[in-house]
Amino acid sequence: GPAHLFRLAGKCFSFVESTYKYEFCPFHNVTQHEQTFRWNAYSGILGIWHEWEIDNNTFVGMWMREGDSCETKSRQTKVHLVCGKSNKLAYVSEPSTCVYSLTFETPLVCHPHSLLVYPTLTEALQRKWDEAEQLLYDELITDQGYKKILKEIFEEAGLLKATEENEAEKQIKKITLEFETVEKCSKEYKRLSEEIKKLRVLLGQHGIAYKGNSGE
Repeated sequence: GPAHLFRLAGKCFSFVESTYKYEFCPFHNVTQHEQTFRWNAYSGILGIWHEWEIDNNTFVGMWMREGDSCETKSRQTKVHLVCGKSNKLAYVSEPSTCVYSLTFETPLVCHPHSLLVYPTLTEALQRKWDEAEQLLYDELITDQGYKKILKEIFEEAGLLKATEENEAEKQIKKITLEFETVEKCSKEYKRLSEEIKKLRVLLGQHGIAYKGNSGE
């Protein structure tokens, strides 16, 4: 993300509302501590630094995910970054059960270009983005296709976490492409058969019995 925001790393900012104290440690986590003398006062993690929220080529917030469990899911928090005179946690809410929203004010985001995504990318990824812009301009891809490419760029840059589903899809795609023709499939089968023969010989040389069923 934006290098100038890294100076917030290692620092923590707190906010007290009614009986709760919230603490936001950028690039680390968000915690909540109940300020009461109850024997079972809650104290726990509302989210751990996970990824950026990106909208319109701009870093608009930080997602803290995988916090303490809450019924069937984990607590998570979105931290909105807004311009302010000093670094401070200004507002906390819980828009939906176990999903929290924090507003963090900082002078580090006051410059209009301070949260642009493009300048934080490597040259290779910037080129990839430029090419996507050109394809969109030439109407060779749709808006949806353009957004998909951008998402891939952000994932490659480590700004967004690739979901497990995406990884699974990629693997399926890879396998499907590998065997899109019978010829390719037969070739691969032949190669594996040869490899098994060699391995059987090798096992035999070392006196290791190979157990395989006749159906193989």
